[in-house]
Parts: sequence; structure tokens; C-alpha cells
Amino acid sequence: MGDALAHVGAWLDDPARRTHAVYFVNASTLNLACSDPAYREILRGADVVYGDGTGVRWAARALHGVRLSDNVNGTDFVPRFFDAFAGRGHRYFLLGGTEEMNEGAAVFARERFSGWELAGRHHGYLDEASDRRLVERLNDLAPHLLLVGMGNPAQERWIASHRDRLRIPVCLAIGGLFAYWSGDLDRAPAWLRRIGFEWMHLLVRQPRKSGRYLVGNPLFLARVAARRLRGHVTSP
Repeated sequence: MGDALAHVGAWLDDPARRTHAVYFVNASTLNLACSDPAYREILRGADVVYGDGTGVRWAARALHGVRLSDNVNGTDFVPRFFDAFAGRGHRYFLLGGTEEMNEGAAVFARERFSGWELAGRHHGYLDEASDRRLVERLNDLAPHLLLVGMGNPAQERWIASHRDRLRIPVCLAIGGLFAYWSGDLDRAPAWLRRIGFEWMHLLVRQPRKSGRYLVGNPLFLARVAARRLRGHVTSP
């Protein structure tokens, strides 16, 4: 996590303001990428992709001999990122969620991250016209950090489709983070997160996503096993 914070933080003050895309992938994300080649290319086009969850760590070890030293997920990464780079004159923008959720997340962020300035916010329901106006507004406001919380694959697709026109040094695709910040969803206990089973807590809180976990997780592990059996293994 410390290495990730330093790596991404170095882009905040990029004088060229080139937009760097940062994605976090879990088993569900990679299942989507397996079935959608266009989405897979979007993930490959990121400046950096971090592994989120026990399944991803198992896959990295089984297929590439890589031991990921930490679980770098957006929900934990973003608050630590704000804390690590507080008080340096940086500004951020919140994009995603419903209007009520986005507003609640903004209230939380202002109170929790006083060492940053909230440049603006916008809900995640956009049409072509409002999308174009938003990009213009973002460039006028010129934040250093854009948090995009639309869920995947929508958030990564949004960043990829606009990054060439944006002048924001860091764009993070942060999934359901705004739901936590607005109070719509609570985090799993720390001990459950430490052993890699936060998904069980989410399954109880969001039963509509049961397919993602009860079907998706076994499917992901089956894909990893199949690739290993076929000899699709690379050295680190």
C-alpha cells in the first residue's frame, strides 16, 4: 500500500497535467474482462492496475509466481491517499452515484479530509450533452484528483473515453466508495477484511449482488485453474 501511495502521489503535481488512470480489479472485474475484450483493453490501457481481493492474489501467484504483498483496494487506498498528501494545496472532484449519495459523500469528504479542497461534485447519471459539459467544467476547475464512482465497467469506460480531453493528473476508479462515505453502506469488520472475506459482509448487505459472489468467485477460480492446467503460466 505504501508503494502504491507513493507511486500514484508522484503524479499529482505533473506539470503537463497528463491524465493518469488508476484502476482496482477484483475477481468480478476480471470476470467481466474475460467476457468483454473491449473492456479488457481498457484495463490494459491504465497507467497502473492494483489487485483487490484474495482471488486476485491467488491468481497472481498461481499464474505468474507473483506474491502481492498487500490488498490494494480503492476503499482503503483513497482515504490513505488523502491523508498522505494533505496540506499541499491539492483539489479533488467527486463524480458518481445518485445526487443524494454524491452530496452525502461530499459532506463526509469535506469534514474528513480538511487538508484538501473540494473543487466540485456531480452525480453519475450523464447523457451525451451533460457528459460534454462536465468535461469542460472539470477542465475549468482543474482539480488534481478525480474520483469516479460508477461501478465497473462503467467507471473505467468513462475514464478511458475522456482521458485524452481531461487535464487532471490522477483519475481513480473507486467503485462503491461513495456509498460508504454517504452512510448508505457500512464496512465489514476489520478482522473480516484482514482474512480476505469482506465479500461475505457485502453479500449480506447487498443480496442483489449474490450472483457476483456465489457464482462469480467460483467461476474466476475455475478460470485460473483451467489456465494453469493448460500451461498458461508466466514467470515474474
